[in-house]
Amino acid sequence: MIDNICKFLAENFPTDFASWLLGEAIAFTKLEPSELSVEPIRADSVIFLKSFKIILHIEFQTDPNKNIPFRMTDYLLRLHRQFPNMEIYQVVIYLTPSASPLVYETKFNLGGLSHQFNVIRLWEQPTEIFQQYQGLLPFATLSQTNNPEETLRQVAKQIEQITDKQIQSNVAASTAIISGIALNKEIIQRLLRSEIMKESVIYQEILLEGKIEGIAEGEAKGEAKASNKIAQNMLRSNISLELVAQFTGLTLKQVQKLQKLSAKKAQPPKAAKTKRSPKA
Repeated sequence: MIDNICKFLAENFPTDFASWLLGEAIAFTKLEPSELSVEPIRADSVIFLKSFKIILHIEFQTDPNKNIPFRMTDYLLRLHRQFPNMEIYQVVIYLTPSASPLVYETKFNLGGLSHQFNVIRLWEQPTEIFQQYQGLLPFATLSQTNNPEETLRQVAKQIEQITDKQIQSNVAASTAIISGIALNKEIIQRLLRSEIMKESVIYQEILLEGKIEGIAEGEAKGEAKASNKIAQNMLRSNISLELVAQFTGLTLKQVQKLQKLSAKKAQPPKAAKTKRSPKA
């Protein structure tokens, strides 16, 4: 779920991410992994943004991963094969504080092949960076702050000042989910007004019906059940199948199956046939 929310933010606030990562508010469009000449290794935590001159490849990670250097190199070669004249900027963004040496690796070496990519550890980034852009507000509590609760309080005030209600709702819901890495749910619920989030497609009972607890406890059955419940709620709101799959982490086939199941349940029961009385 965290990966999906990060991808959602990058896709919906690409200029904010460009301003942060590239120092320039470049207008990007989403590049689908399917557009690569070879299927990507794993697309759930990866986002590709494309402008007329540069491709921004972002990989979100909650935990250290020893395969990251190879993956970044593999993606670079695939992107270059498809877009040989484009500049490619790659960055791995680690969300959760870690002392592992893996979060400091920025190179891949194999014989004569050497590739270097960028790494950002959010807990080392100045908090004020994320308070400058609406699309980056959800990451503020994971930044270099001595008081994540106070940071969330400040972010909540900024969210309340967002005039576009849909943007306000999506940013609030994203903040609630991502802040769960640094803060417990009671603090999050106290500081972020649930009525703001209710209009967001992201929200869908995540706070009110235990999604955060399910993630924290790591219970596979509970998380699967919660994902199905969220997907069903989103389907009832006529949200597209692709968007449902993106936010819940379910496959498109799983979402389609849930849609058929929901439609079947919604059908009125057939009236029982009445027996005709025998003619006299």
